[in-house]
Amino acid sequence: MEQVYYSFFKSSFLGKVFVASTKKGILMIDFMTTEKGFLKRLSRFFHGEVISDKNRNRDIISEIKKYLSGKLKHFNCKLDLRGTPFQKRVWLELRKIPYGQTRSYKEIAMAIGKPKGSRAVGGANGQNPIPLIIPCHRVISSSGDLGGYSHGIKIKKRLIELEKINGI
Repeated sequence: MEQVYYSFFKSSFLGKVFVASTKKGILMIDFMTTEKGFLKRLSRFFHGEVISDKNRNRDIISEIKKYLSGKLKHFNCKLDLRGTPFQKRVWLELRKIPYGQTRSYKEIAMAIGKPKGSRAVGGANGQNPIPLIIPCHRVISSSGDLGGYSHGIKIKKRLIELEKINGI
């Protein structure tokens, strides 16, 4: 049976930040939720044994803390991506958006060869299981509006501002 290990830390910015990983890599990150809410979301796409382990994810937790303090601009970790082939293409494209910059849903759609797929890109963005590392907060509408964000527009705006303040 496959196993996933999870742990969390408290952030003044994002509340409790939960991290889940398998032997392959980071499976899920969630914040602005409870442990019960995190575990419920995790169970939707992971059906193995779930183990709480404070030490298992300490390296990525350290990286997330550095990111939130403006000291880290690129995550160095393996990912265990679980989604449709289209979602994975979108998520991998999002990882190419440089720190402190944004792209529109349309630009992402064009980059993956689906120029009329802006709405589908938005849907994949909303299903991103690894926010921060897969920076879905960096995707905005073509008009410059922030668009949506599964953790709320206020958090999306703060993440974009954090990166602009600490950018190159």
